[in-house]
Amino acid sequence: MSAIERLAATIEARKSADPATSWTAKLLSQGPDKAAEKFGEEAVEAVIEAVRGDRERLTAEAGDVLYHLLVMLASRDISLNDVLEELERREGTSGLEEKASRS
Repeated sequence: MSAIERLAATIEARKSADPATSWTAKLLSQGPDKAAEKFGEEAVEAVIEAVRGDRERLTAEAGDVLYHLLVMLASRDISLNDVLEELERREGTSGLEEKASRS
């Protein structure tokens, strides 16, 4: 099992944890809107570090982005596996073709 799969499993397990004892449970208890807000904040921080060019800080922020993305997905009952299946569906299709198919 990869680190991201273990993280997704931990987040799923925290859905039933006490928000007073788990940051993940606290985020999830505040609902999908709060989870999305936190994901957005972390994404902006990652963009800032990408522009600055600080590899170490960008790496740390990217970890935060992945964590908060998984929390946001969990808040809407979307699993990492759901996303991976979507990526597999798109595999072998050019980005231009895939984007055109959505319009």
